[in-house]
Formats: sequence, structure tokens, C-alpha cells
Amino acid sequence: MSDTAGNGAVLVVGGGISGLTAALEAAEVGNDVFLIEKNAYFGGRVAQLNQYFPKLCPPTCGLEINFKRIKDNRRIRTYTLTTVKSISGGPGNFEVQLETAPRYVNSNCTACGDCAQVCGDEIDDAFNFGMGTTKAVYLPHEMAFPRRYVLAKEACSAATLDAIKAACKYNAVDLDMQPQTFTLKVSAIVWSTGWNPYDPTKITNLQYSSSNAIITNMMMERLAADNGPTKGKILRPGDGKEPASFAFVQCAGSRDENHLQHCSYICCMATFKQISYIRAQYPDAKIYVFYIDLRTPGKYENFREKFMADPNTTFIKGKVADIAAERDGGVTVTAEDAINGTKIHQKVDLCILATGMEPALGEQGKALGVTMDGNGFVVSDAAKGMFSAGCAKAAVDVYTSGQSSTAAALKAIQIGR
Repeated sequence: MSDTAGNGAVLVVGGGISGLTAALEAAEVGNDVFLIEKNAYFGGRVAQLNQYFPKLCPPTCGLEINFKRIKDNRRIRTYTLTTVKSISGGPGNFEVQLETAPRYVNSNCTACGDCAQVCGDEIDDAFNFGMGTTKAVYLPHEMAFPRRYVLAKEACSAATLDAIKAACKYNAVDLDMQPQTFTLKVSAIVWSTGWNPYDPTKITNLQYSSSNAIITNMMMERLAADNGPTKGKILRPGDGKEPASFAFVQCAGSRDENHLQHCSYICCMATFKQISYIRAQYPDAKIYVFYIDLRTPGKYENFREKFMADPNTTFIKGKVADIAAERDGGVTVTAEDAINGTKIHQKVDLCILATGMEPALGEQGKALGVTMDGNGFVVSDAAKGMFSAGCAKAAVDVYTSGQSSTAAALKAIQIGR
């Protein structure tokens, strides 16, 4: 399969808030745009948040209107479960080979859910970071776009597959789907591939795998979200306990020459935001924040000051050395207070690791000829006809991602004109 949109066409790689913004900005001034996403849905990390800055909006605020604009714009063609395999040519005349993985559910799907009702097999719920399971045929999340089920065929027994296919009234289940390879000809490429939470198991001293009471900041977002595994109630995974005390471990993997050398920028603000989640549910809970530095630039200073004045929140300037699981399901956090030199052993019911933002493109980018800096972020290169947006460009918040996505689109549409 080959698709040519003529001069000025733009390929946007990554369909999170940055990719959606870049695609819309380019299309709404008259350019043809191909928007691809490796997941089964658009929306990226923002779709997994409970709230985001600067107004503490739910994801629906920014995503729903962009999804509608995408649907209404005939210049944008969307592809999920799709990745870049090779790039040839140059600015104004790229030839990009892509591959779409089988979804095993075609466009006849109405998301009625009949298939899930008869599905006897389950898989880990990736959208909720493994905090629970989901049926092996599933809607990725409640506001998924496209609103179409996905079948994890390899996780199903033959009997389950037969039952799923028989349950569908619309002939939407296609068990014979194969990977599809196709080629696009475009003038410019925008990389909006976003970020992954840094793998906490690599930070061995924080003992992530030793206790259900140690979670990541993105897991905390899902716990607080109404469509999360606990329907918005912040409970300790495993035993469902209502925590009476919390610890936040800042810079978990960031600013560390053994892990991520860069500052992940939003982790401090994310912690203050998550303190607001806790306070809404547990007004009297004790909260301890272990930090190296607190970075809340510009307009976020007032937000920081509000929570630092909370009498039940204690801030300890010191890097955490160890987290030990306790018999009652909690953990003890050990750190040295850098201000007075004392060693602290603080027991809490739930510990949240503020894991850093790792650029998602990784080694694949280098293989495709993308210019990247020493931390793995994509460097815009007009001479190559490639531009970066959002967290593919740098660790930033949603607001800044929107700005960089608009900038990337403006640069991309000038190629080939």
C-alpha cells in the first residue's frame, strides 16, 4: 500500500496531546497530515492523568475538543497501532515505511461490549499500570479515540476466541488480521513521541518491587482518577487500605548520572498536585516529601507555597537511601536530612516515587536518522526536515507541550513550499 498526499504533507509521529496539536495546526492551514500512534488509542500520557496543569483540568478538557477537531478535518488521516520502520529521501521528499499491527477488531465495531461479556480470559491492565486486570478484548479506556475494542489474541484460548467472534453482531472481530506495511510520501516529519515513566525497578535502593505500598507518581494519577482501578479512591494496592500517611520520593531516577541525568521538570509540581488529591480525600493524613531541590518555576510558585504551608505536610531536604517493607503492609523510608545531618526513618502507609520522564523514542530514533541529544530528546533539525514537539523535545508540562507543538507545525509546513 502506498499513499501520497502531494507537496507539503506532514507526518506526525505520536498521537498524544503534542501530536494532536501539531497535526491540527498543520492541517488547519491547508496541509495534508498523517498522524500515527503506536498505541491502540490517541491521547498519550494526558489520557492517563487525573488532572493536569495549569488549571487542574481533567484530561477530557483538552482531549475531547481535539478529538472532535481531528474527526472533522478531512486533511488528517489517523493510524493507530502504527510505527515507523524506515525513512528514506529528505526534506520535501521523504518516503516513510510504516507498519500497522493487527487489532483483530475492524471498523464495524460499535463498542457495544458484547465481546467482553463473553470473554473468559484476562490480561494485566496496562492503562492502569497493572493495578488490576481487564478482559483480553477491551476498550483501552472510557474516552478512547478511536472508540473501538482491541483483542489481545495471544492471551486467549481457542474457546474464548470462538465465543468472542460469535458474540459480535456486527462482524467486527477479524481473527485473521495481519500486520499491514505501507509507504507514505511526505515533506516533513514531526516527532511527538512523548515520554515513558522511568522504570523504578532500575533504582535498586528504592526497592519498588518489594511492597505494594511503593507506587509511582503515574500510578497515583490512576488511583485518583474516576475511571481508574479504584474509581478515584486513593487506596493502597494489594490490600485496599485507606492510607493515613504518605511519603513522596522526589527525583526518583532523575538528576542521577546512573539513571536520567536531566531534571524531569514537572515532578515537583506533580507531587504538589497529588498532595491536593490526598487532601481532598484524607484531610488529616500525614505527608512527608523527601526532595533534593523543589523546582516550581514561574506561575507555579503560588501553588507550591500553598501546600508548603500545610501543617500536616513535612518537607525533608535529603535523598532517600532505602525503602524497607514492613509486616503491616507499610514501608519505612530512610534518608539523611541534608540541613541538620540527622538520619530519618519514616514509616508510612503508602510511598509514591516521583519517577522521571524518559524520552520514549529511544534507540529507534538513532536508527531512523533522527538527531538526538545526550539525554535522548529529539533535536529539531530543519536541514533534515525533522522537528520535535512536546516531551519528545524536552521534559515539559502540557501547556509548554502545546506551544512547542505549534512551533513544530509552523516549521514543518514551510518544508516543500
